[in-house]
Amino acid sequence: MTLGEPRPADAADAAEARRRARFGTLPERVRAEDMVEERPATAPDSARDAYDSDEWLVRTCL
Repeated sequence: MTLGEPRPADAADAAEARRRARFGTLPERVRAEDMVEERPATAPDSARDAYDSDEWLVRTCL
């Protein structure tokens, strides 16, 4: 068989069957809830976030 000749019908059917077996169905849909995981990056530290005016003055004025 050369490039210009059509393929036999059974070869075309076999190729179509292989193609359908591989690509015939879409994968199962993934829900949005299953794609995202929410958790805090770190535990909140209240001592670190506390405002201290004296520390602010020392850092910015000295």
